[in-house]
Amino acid sequence: MEGFDFVPILSATLRVATPLLLAAMAGLFSERSGIIDVGLEGKMLVAAFAAAAAASVSGNVVVGLLAGIGASCLLGLVHAYACVTLRGSQVVSGMAINILASGLTVTLALAWFSMGGQTPPLPAAARFLPLTLPSTEALAGVPVLGRVYGALLGGQTALVYLALLLVPLSAWVLYRSRFGLRLRACGEHPAAIDTAGISVARLRYAGVLIASVLCGVAGAYIATAQGAGFQRDMIAGRGYIALAAMILGGWRPWPILLACLAFGLLDAVAIRLQGVVLPGIGAFPVQAIQALPYLLTVVLLAGFVGRAIPPKASGTPYVKER
Repeated sequence: MEGFDFVPILSATLRVATPLLLAAMAGLFSERSGIIDVGLEGKMLVAAFAAAAAASVSGNVVVGLLAGIGASCLLGLVHAYACVTLRGSQVVSGMAINILASGLTVTLALAWFSMGGQTPPLPAAARFLPLTLPSTEALAGVPVLGRVYGALLGGQTALVYLALLLVPLSAWVLYRSRFGLRLRACGEHPAAIDTAGISVARLRYAGVLIASVLCGVAGAYIATAQGAGFQRDMIAGRGYIALAAMILGGWRPWPILLACLAFGLLDAVAIRLQGVVLPGIGAFPVQAIQALPYLLTVVLLAGFVGRAIPPKASGTPYVKER
């Protein structure tokens, strides 16, 4: 049972759940404004490439993070223009972004770096490295507490803490601030917002841009914290899993956090199961283990998506009454 020590599993859960949480919160802000954002996957992928490329060239991880956010926001503006200004299909626009990102990132990587669609491995200065909390060495000898403090609460990158802080911040913004009230009203009853003299288009642009910033951070995390460079299609469906977590969480920040942690825990346990031989079962097939998070996504969505109640105006273009 040493392979199932709870501290490294929970620590890995936080690391794996971080990009899911960031992307799910991105979808939350977008859909609360009334815009379905299926393009989370594509924006994360473009952000991962931009962050890795910029960090590789500059040698600075902050430059990479800003580049990832910028690239994601560019796609977000395209999505907002297609859905808000042109009143096009939000699902079609999001899927087009995903397809565009999949081909564009590999093409640019081949043209700029000539490494088979990858970026060069990032040095330590161009990556987000785990942080060591104060008094970690002093508590190292304390049973349980020392390991929990040093390896679970500590030993994470700055973006992990940022993602966790984002949950109460998002809850406050959406439910306690004037902007959040207007954003939620825009996704529920945009005509009421328009009647009050507030621009529905501006609020929906704001929701999509907030989502794009969070997708940029998520993509940069995958390329410069969880990994050490860009690889083809490295997001690997996390954007869709984030959408599933958002739906399971009922479009609310705290339940979304629990859903992301559940997906992260399953992924962390699946990684630990590789090579482990269980009595009467034998070794788990690696392919079956890797498919577990995606199977859970399908099963949970099949069972709960009908019970989830999205914002009423989500996915519906708003036409101003004359």
